[in-house]
Amino acid sequence: MSQYRLLALDLDGTLLNDRQEISEMNAEWVRRAREAGIAVCISTGRGFPSAVPFAEQLRLDGPLITVNGGEIWRSPHELYRRTLLPADMIIRLHDLALRQDVWFWAYTTERIYNKDGWIEEDAERSSWLKFGYYTEDHGVLEQILGEIREWGGLEITNSSPFNIEINPAGVSKAAAIEEVCRMIGCDISEAVAVGDSLNDIAAIRACGLGVAMGNAQEEVKTAADVVTGTNLEDGVAHMIRQYVLKA
Repeated sequence: MSQYRLLALDLDGTLLNDRQEISEMNAEWVRRAREAGIAVCISTGRGFPSAVPFAEQLRLDGPLITVNGGEIWRSPHELYRRTLLPADMIIRLHDLALRQDVWFWAYTTERIYNKDGWIEEDAERSSWLKFGYYTEDHGVLEQILGEIREWGGLEITNSSPFNIEINPAGVSKAAAIEEVCRMIGCDISEAVAVGDSLNDIAAIRACGLGVAMGNAQEEVKTAADVVTGTNLEDGVAHMIRQYVLKA
Protein backbone atom coordinates (compact mmCIF):
# COMPACT_ATOMS: atom_id res chain seq x y z
CA MET A 1 0.00 0.00 0.00
CA SER A 2 1.32 3.46 -0.95
CA GLN A 3 2.29 5.92 1.76
CA TYR A 4 0.65 8.65 -0.34
CA ARG A 5 -3.05 9.44 -0.48
CA LEU A 6 -3.17 12.40 -2.88
CA LEU A 7 -1.49 12.95 -6.24
CA ALA A 8 -1.67 16.55 -7.51
CA LEU A 9 -0.75 16.88 -11.18
CA ASP A 10 -0.02 20.00 -13.19
CA LEU A 11 -1.24 19.93 -16.80
CA ASP A 12 0.90 21.93 -19.24
CA GLY A 13 4.47 20.71 -19.38
CA THR A 14 3.62 17.90 -16.95
CA LEU A 15 0.67 15.59 -17.61
CA LEU A 16 0.24 16.92 -21.16
CA ASN A 17 2.69 16.48 -24.01
CA ASP A 18 3.47 19.28 -26.42
CA ARG A 19 0.35 18.44 -28.45
CA GLN A 20 -1.79 19.11 -25.37
CA GLU A 21 -2.56 15.41 -25.03
CA ILE A 22 -2.45 12.90 -22.18
CA SER A 23 -0.41 9.94 -23.40
CA GLU A 24 -1.79 6.43 -23.10
CA MET A 25 0.98 5.54 -20.64
CA ASN A 26 0.27 8.53 -18.40
CA ALA A 27 -3.46 7.75 -18.46
CA GLU A 28 -2.77 4.10 -17.62
CA TRP A 29 -0.64 4.89 -14.56
CA VAL A 30 -3.08 7.53 -13.33
CA ARG A 31 -5.74 4.81 -13.52
CA ARG A 32 -3.51 2.42 -11.56
CA ALA A 33 -2.92 5.06 -8.89
CA ARG A 34 -6.67 5.55 -8.50
CA GLU A 35 -7.23 1.80 -8.32
CA ALA A 36 -4.68 1.72 -5.49
CA GLY A 37 -6.87 4.15 -3.54
CA ILE A 38 -4.92 7.33 -4.26
CA ALA A 39 -6.95 10.47 -4.97
CA VAL A 40 -5.77 12.14 -8.18
CA CYS A 41 -6.27 15.89 -8.49
CA ILE A 42 -5.42 18.09 -11.46
CA SER A 43 -3.71 21.25 -10.18
CA THR A 44 -3.33 23.79 -12.96
CA GLY A 45 -3.01 27.44 -13.82
CA ARG A 46 -5.65 26.94 -16.48
CA GLY A 47 -9.20 28.10 -16.02
CA PHE A 48 -11.97 25.60 -15.34
CA PRO A 49 -13.32 25.35 -18.93
CA SER A 50 -9.97 24.25 -20.38
CA ALA A 51 -9.01 22.04 -17.41
CA VAL A 52 -12.15 20.01 -16.80
CA PRO A 53 -12.07 18.07 -20.11
CA PHE A 54 -8.81 16.43 -18.98
CA ALA A 55 -10.32 15.52 -15.61
CA GLU A 56 -13.26 14.00 -17.44
CA GLN A 57 -10.97 12.14 -19.83
CA LEU A 58 -9.26 10.53 -16.83
CA ARG A 59 -12.65 9.95 -15.16
CA LEU A 60 -11.61 11.94 -12.11
CA ASP A 61 -14.58 12.62 -9.86
CA GLY A 62 -12.78 14.24 -6.93
CA PRO A 63 -11.26 17.66 -6.24
CA LEU A 64 -9.88 19.92 -8.98
CA ILE A 65 -7.61 22.97 -8.61
CA THR A 66 -7.75 25.68 -11.29
CA VAL A 67 -6.21 29.13 -11.90
CA ASN A 68 -3.27 28.34 -9.58
CA GLY A 69 -5.60 27.72 -6.64
CA GLY A 70 -7.91 30.65 -7.33
CA GLU A 71 -10.65 28.04 -7.61
CA ILE A 72 -10.96 24.78 -5.69
CA TRP A 73 -13.64 22.37 -6.86
CA ARG A 74 -14.98 19.67 -4.54
CA SER A 75 -15.60 17.67 -7.70
CA PRO A 76 -15.87 18.70 -11.35
CA HIS A 77 -18.72 21.24 -11.60
CA GLU A 78 -19.12 21.58 -7.79
CA LEU A 79 -17.29 24.72 -6.64
CA TYR A 80 -15.83 24.64 -3.12
CA ARG A 81 -14.02 27.99 -2.92
CA ARG A 82 -13.13 30.89 -5.20
CA THR A 83 -10.75 33.81 -4.50
CA LEU A 84 -11.06 36.90 -6.67
CA LEU A 85 -8.61 39.59 -7.75
CA PRO A 86 -10.10 43.06 -7.13
CA ALA A 87 -11.21 44.76 -10.32
CA ASP A 88 -9.16 47.87 -9.53
CA MET A 89 -6.03 45.71 -9.41
CA ILE A 90 -6.92 44.16 -12.77
CA ILE A 91 -7.25 47.65 -14.24
CA ARG A 92 -3.84 48.55 -12.82
CA LEU A 93 -2.24 45.37 -14.20
CA HIS A 94 -3.87 46.02 -17.56
CA ASP A 95 -2.54 49.58 -17.68
CA LEU A 96 0.98 48.26 -17.00
CA ALA A 97 0.63 45.75 -19.86
CA LEU A 98 -0.32 48.56 -22.22
CA ARG A 99 2.60 50.70 -21.08
CA GLN A 100 5.05 47.83 -21.62
CA ASP A 101 3.38 46.76 -24.88
CA VAL A 102 3.36 43.02 -24.08
CA TRP A 103 0.89 40.22 -24.62
CA PHE A 104 -1.48 39.80 -21.69
CA TRP A 105 -4.48 37.76 -20.66
CA ALA A 106 -6.85 37.55 -17.73
CA TYR A 107 -9.41 35.08 -16.43
CA THR A 108 -12.84 35.98 -15.16
CA THR A 109 -15.11 33.39 -13.62
CA GLU A 110 -16.78 33.09 -17.02
CA ARG A 111 -14.06 33.30 -19.68
CA ILE A 112 -10.59 34.48 -20.67
CA TYR A 113 -9.77 37.88 -22.16
CA ASN A 114 -6.51 38.97 -23.81
CA LYS A 115 -4.78 41.71 -25.76
CA ASP A 116 -6.87 40.95 -28.84
CA GLY A 117 -10.13 41.21 -26.94
CA TRP A 118 -10.50 43.27 -23.78
CA ILE A 119 -13.59 44.57 -21.96
CA GLU A 120 -12.57 48.05 -20.91
CA GLU A 121 -16.10 49.19 -20.14
CA ASP A 122 -17.02 46.10 -18.08
CA ALA A 123 -13.76 45.52 -16.20
CA GLU A 124 -15.06 46.99 -12.95
CA ARG A 125 -18.17 44.80 -13.02
CA SER A 126 -16.46 41.49 -13.82
CA SER A 127 -15.32 38.83 -11.35
CA TRP A 128 -11.58 38.36 -11.98
CA LEU A 129 -9.37 35.41 -11.00
CA LYS A 130 -5.93 35.86 -12.57
CA PHE A 131 -3.86 38.15 -14.79
CA GLY A 132 -0.86 37.21 -16.91
CA TYR A 133 1.88 38.77 -19.03
CA TYR A 134 3.93 37.17 -21.81
CA THR A 135 7.08 38.39 -23.52
CA GLU A 136 10.32 36.76 -24.60
CA ASP A 137 12.17 39.96 -23.65
CA HIS A 138 13.54 39.10 -20.20
CA GLY A 139 14.47 42.72 -19.57
CA VAL A 140 10.84 43.76 -19.95
CA LEU A 141 9.71 40.86 -17.77
CA GLU A 142 12.07 42.03 -15.04
CA GLN A 143 10.72 45.58 -15.29
CA ILE A 144 7.17 44.32 -14.91
CA LEU A 145 8.16 42.10 -11.98
CA GLY A 146 9.98 44.94 -10.29
CA GLU A 147 6.95 47.21 -10.46
CA ILE A 148 4.23 44.78 -9.39
CA ARG A 149 6.32 43.44 -6.49
CA GLU A 150 6.19 46.94 -5.00
CA TRP A 151 2.40 47.00 -5.05
CA GLY A 152 1.85 44.20 -2.52
CA GLY A 153 -1.23 42.03 -2.16
CA LEU A 154 -0.27 39.73 -5.04
CA GLU A 155 0.97 36.18 -5.50
CA ILE A 156 3.43 36.22 -8.41
CA THR A 157 4.54 33.08 -10.25
CA ASN A 158 4.94 31.80 -13.80
CA SER A 159 3.96 28.85 -15.97
CA SER A 160 6.86 29.32 -18.39
CA PRO A 161 10.14 31.27 -18.39
CA PHE A 162 8.46 33.86 -20.61
CA ASN A 163 5.39 34.77 -18.58
CA ILE A 164 4.25 36.17 -15.25
CA GLU A 165 1.05 35.00 -13.54
CA ILE A 166 -0.67 37.03 -10.83
CA ASN A 167 -3.19 35.83 -8.25
CA PRO A 168 -4.32 37.41 -4.97
CA ALA A 169 -1.76 37.09 -2.16
CA GLY A 170 -2.06 33.74 -0.42
CA VAL A 171 -3.51 31.98 -3.44
CA SER A 172 -1.26 29.16 -4.61
CA LYS A 173 -1.36 25.55 -5.63
CA ALA A 174 0.28 24.73 -2.29
CA ALA A 175 -2.51 26.36 -0.27
CA ALA A 176 -5.12 24.71 -2.48
CA ILE A 177 -3.54 21.26 -2.12
CA GLU A 178 -3.49 21.73 1.66
CA GLU A 179 -7.22 22.50 1.50
CA VAL A 180 -7.85 19.44 -0.67
CA CYS A 181 -5.96 17.33 1.88
CA ARG A 182 -8.31 18.56 4.60
CA MET A 183 -11.23 17.85 2.31
CA ILE A 184 -10.28 14.19 1.80
CA GLY A 185 -8.92 13.68 5.32
CA CYS A 186 -5.17 13.36 4.88
CA ASP A 187 -2.07 15.34 5.79
CA ILE A 188 -0.06 17.26 3.21
CA SER A 189 2.85 14.96 4.05
CA GLU A 190 0.76 12.25 2.36
CA ALA A 191 0.45 14.30 -0.84
CA VAL A 192 2.59 14.29 -4.00
CA ALA A 193 2.90 17.42 -6.16
CA VAL A 194 4.23 17.22 -9.71
CA GLY A 195 5.03 20.18 -11.96
CA ASP A 196 7.44 22.11 -14.12
CA SER A 197 7.11 25.84 -13.39
CA LEU A 198 7.26 28.43 -10.62
CA ASN A 199 3.53 28.14 -9.99
CA ASP A 200 4.29 24.56 -8.86
CA ILE A 201 7.29 25.30 -6.65
CA ALA A 202 5.49 26.08 -3.38
CA ALA A 203 3.45 22.88 -3.69
CA ILE A 204 6.54 20.84 -4.53
CA ARG A 205 8.20 22.17 -1.37
CA ALA A 206 5.11 21.70 0.83
CA CYS A 207 4.04 18.17 -0.09
CA GLY A 208 5.44 14.94 1.28
CA LEU A 209 6.93 14.24 -2.14
CA GLY A 210 7.74 17.05 -4.55
CA VAL A 211 8.45 15.98 -8.12
CA ALA A 212 9.91 18.14 -10.90
CA MET A 213 9.54 17.17 -14.52
CA GLY A 214 12.69 16.64 -16.57
CA ASN A 215 11.68 19.71 -18.60
CA ALA A 216 11.08 21.84 -15.47
CA GLN A 217 12.70 25.19 -14.85
CA GLU A 218 15.97 24.76 -12.94
CA GLU A 219 14.64 26.47 -9.81
CA VAL A 220 11.84 23.90 -9.68
CA LYS A 221 14.26 21.00 -10.05
CA THR A 222 16.36 22.39 -7.20
CA ALA A 223 13.29 22.58 -4.93
CA ALA A 224 12.07 19.06 -5.75
CA ASP A 225 12.76 15.83 -3.89
CA VAL A 226 13.09 13.96 -7.19
CA VAL A 227 13.21 14.72 -10.92
CA THR A 228 11.34 12.45 -13.31
CA GLY A 229 11.31 12.25 -17.11
CA THR A 230 10.06 15.03 -19.34
CA ASN A 231 6.48 15.54 -20.45
CA LEU A 232 7.48 13.96 -23.78
CA GLU A 233 8.89 10.89 -22.00
CA ASP A 234 5.78 10.00 -19.93
CA GLY A 235 7.47 11.44 -16.86
CA VAL A 236 4.24 11.34 -14.85
CA ALA A 237 3.78 7.62 -15.53
CA HIS A 238 7.37 6.83 -14.56
CA MET A 239 7.03 8.89 -11.38
CA ILE A 240 3.83 7.06 -10.33
CA ARG A 241 5.38 3.68 -11.03
CA GLN A 242 8.71 4.39 -9.31
CA TYR A 243 7.84 6.60 -6.36
CA VAL A 244 4.11 6.36 -5.67
CA LEU A 245 3.18 2.75 -6.37
CA LYS A 246 6.76 1.43 -6.37
CA ALA A 247 5.62 -1.16 -8.88
